[in-house]
Amino acid sequence: MDTQTIATLILVGSFLVMIFFRFPIAFAIGISTAGTIFYLGLPLEQLVQNMVGGVNKFTLMAVPFFIIAGEIMGAGGISNRLITLSNALVGWLRGGLAMVNILASMFFGGISGSSTADTASIGSIMIPMMKKQGYDAEFSTNVTMASSVQGLLIPPSHNMVIFAMVAGGVSVGRLFLAGMIPGIFLGVALMIYSFFISIKRQYPKGDAFSVRNILVASKDSILGLFTVIIVVVGVVGGVFTATESAAIAVVYAFFITFFVYKEIPLKNFWKILERSINTLSIVLILIALSTAFGWVLSYLRIPALVAEFILSLTSSKILILMMLNIMLLLLGMIMDMSSIILIASPILLPVVLKLGMDPVHFGVLLVFNLGIGLITPPVGGTLFIGSAISGVKIERLAKTMLPFYLVMIFVLIIVTYVPEAVMAIPNLIMPTR
Repeated sequence: MDTQTIATLILVGSFLVMIFFRFPIAFAIGISTAGTIFYLGLPLEQLVQNMVGGVNKFTLMAVPFFIIAGEIMGAGGISNRLITLSNALVGWLRGGLAMVNILASMFFGGISGSSTADTASIGSIMIPMMKKQGYDAEFSTNVTMASSVQGLLIPPSHNMVIFAMVAGGVSVGRLFLAGMIPGIFLGVALMIYSFFISIKRQYPKGDAFSVRNILVASKDSILGLFTVIIVVVGVVGGVFTATESAAIAVVYAFFITFFVYKEIPLKNFWKILERSINTLSIVLILIALSTAFGWVLSYLRIPALVAEFILSLTSSKILILMMLNIMLLLLGMIMDMSSIILIASPILLPVVLKLGMDPVHFGVLLVFNLGIGLITPPVGGTLFIGSAISGVKIERLAKTMLPFYLVMIFVLIIVTYVPEAVMAIPNLIMPTR
């Protein structure tokens, strides 16, 4: 075998072996990259230079700001207000609390941009409430986890920012807009399924419909929801960049949480920062190491080889996209979301570009697939949080999640094969020149 083939086997083989033996993902990426660079006889300075270059980007500054803004709003009472608003809007339906759960996740996801934060915040309130009203513990948890994926699609989403950085030249504003319809469509699909299940199991209705309650709840929650408007309108309108909008969102969230809502004391801000730094440190380490990993991939021409291989299997766009979805779903079951975005994007982008798919469309498709991965075993972070809150074993949750997986895959198929469902809003509001 030639040097390139052996180096590829070292890089990919050692990485997969370490993943199989449950090494921390950062160690798996770093060790496989360093080993391959050493074998190729390249200076190890390449590893450090690429790691530094990976995090030394202005666009990337948006990620910590979005994380901090989401943590502040999540801790500052916005969850309760969004649940109250959602209850006024849909709580009167059969299975009203399930609908409230999904709608609250839709609202909160647009603030936190995180599936795990959504499940921890909304779930800690809604799951006990649903169980008390007679809902099954498994159903209550499954609704919470499935609906939390909306937060990854509905803007602002720091994972979209990471993809834009890796893809290079992809508009963050167009990505934000592209996630809107899929995120809302996912919520509607989950509501329809939950409604029929609620009829079948005779889950209770909530209070009667009241316009007055809607107006009162809207007034109480509008300041929190305005965070999304600031970010999306600001970025899309060209008023400021994604990074600037994220910084403004932090200042706004800080002011609303500590000086308007006042549900937590100012001293709690340090705990919020601590949680944010813990999350951010993981993300930045993964970005740094994955950048070096991606550089070695490019050096070995692996993205081009993978593209050629996939395109040689079939010329059918339908089959190729199906294979990519299956691949991403499987990767999402065993790897961290940020790592997959950083590693898979440069490999798969050449494939979808040759198929004529817009990179913005692919970004939404990628994030959606990996969002499903967060609620699948064996390493789904959202699945672990849902289990911890509800007390239901992960094995039981994974089994009872099967109907929800089917609903989500149905929406994924629509997102994959109906480009207009993703690109209609960005093409209307931010058309490419």
